[in-house]
Amino acid sequence: MVNREYHKWHSSALGREMELLVFGHAGARVLVFPTSMGRFYQWEDFGMVGALSGALEAGRFQLICVDTVDGESWYADGIPPADRARRHVQYDRYLLNEVLPFSKGRNPEPYLITAGASFGAYHAVNFAFRHPDLVDRAIGMSGLYDIARFVRGYSDDAVYFNNPSAYLAGESDPIRLRLLRHIDIILAVGRDDPSYGNNEYLSGLLWAKDVWHAFRTWEGWAHDWPWWRRMIQLYIGGHD
Repeated sequence: MVNREYHKWHSSALGREMELLVFGHAGARVLVFPTSMGRFYQWEDFGMVGALSGALEAGRFQLICVDTVDGESWYADGIPPADRARRHVQYDRYLLNEVLPFSKGRNPEPYLITAGASFGAYHAVNFAFRHPDLVDRAIGMSGLYDIARFVRGYSDDAVYFNNPSAYLAGESDPIRLRLLRHIDIILAVGRDDPSYGNNEYLSGLLWAKDVWHAFRTWEGWAHDWPWWRRMIQLYIGGHD
């Protein structure tokens, strides 16, 4: 039986309570993000945890399924883009300074994977690229990695440095590039997915920076839970 734990605490970074679920007891830690404005229990509800039950029971992986603040950041249409970006920066601090220390305190395994589907893929890839010294594998399934449409042309440092399609193009620091090359990056997307072009663009940026990665094209739309369950089974252990 898969170990399941519910945790909740008041986040100092976000100024409100945040919830998460932990599945598994050992193995590589997997920071799991839900789809846009989804909740921390989404992967359980849609069978992603079940699809990995064997590996979780065997102690190969431990999932840390977090909430997001999408409705207060990029998806908050009623507030200015600068405030949306500022809220996302606070969310990044929550992950960095609260969730990761919490997870490592319960499971000292140093190997860290980030994973997500749809807008969760943005979170997974962006966090990995922003903190390449901490992440060993990033799995983005059916993701969009350009947040320009959320900010309607506005730009500041908080927007720029949370938009992988922008900051990766401008990345030239040899230390950061070396760290990025360390990450096992996997981008999977359906050929008919509206975000296919952006995935192809991001892959091109990575190759231009000599960052090896796996860009996996699935036939058809492939933007729903049945495909994501198959993708995570294939890619959580490495390239396929």
